[in-house]
Amino acid sequence: MTIRVLVAEDQSAVRAGLVLILRGAADIEVAGEAADGEEAVRLARGLRPDVVLMDVRMPRLDGVSATERIVSEGLADVLVLTTFDLDSYVFGALRAGAAGFLLKDSEAAALVDAVRTVARGEGVIAPAVTRRLIREFARSSTAPRTGRGADPSVLDALTRREREVLACLGEGLSNAEIAGRLSMAEATVKTHVSRLLAKLGLRSRVQAAVLAQELGVVGA
Repeated sequence: MTIRVLVAEDQSAVRAGLVLILRGAADIEVAGEAADGEEAVRLARGLRPDVVLMDVRMPRLDGVSATERIVSEGLADVLVLTTFDLDSYVFGALRAGAAGFLLKDSEAAALVDAVRTVARGEGVIAPAVTRRLIREFARSSTAPRTGRGADPSVLDALTRREREVLACLGEGLSNAEIAGRLSMAEATVKTHVSRLLAKLGLRSRVQAAVLAQELGVVGA
């Protein structure tokens, strides 16, 4: 299956580099390029890509607002490009439902792998990044909470199996890795992930991973 990607980055040189890397992968097609958030939303509506590679700081409409529109309209999964200084842009992208975060200085192979992972519906959740997010959440009173917040009672709606899957998400495991750990089919894992996201009122696996660590269910 060919993965169709929309690249949204305001710096033309950076955008050209990203496009060059993506076009080097046989299973990835660059469906379009956007130089600002407004254009990214417009192109996502028209092109319906599988993944939008989204810079957070862009003119006219920032990447966070663009991500929120794209995700809320169900146009595509969004992979956010960031320097990861963990400012309000990153928190906003998390709240908006970004499927993952990719460091701008990532290697070419990491970029391609991240796009493939998001296209599979799994999201990119690097454990080190998740831990850093949690530390910042704990430190900053202005950081937005995920879903309903860190109230342990939100877990009451989950089955035992869904709690186990949530704990695995908090460790940044893929569906295949969760299936192996919990001895279940990968398709069953996908079902559990979809159900727990709906029950917790979350938009993405990244939000679920953060919530799992906030509530201390990781490794439980």
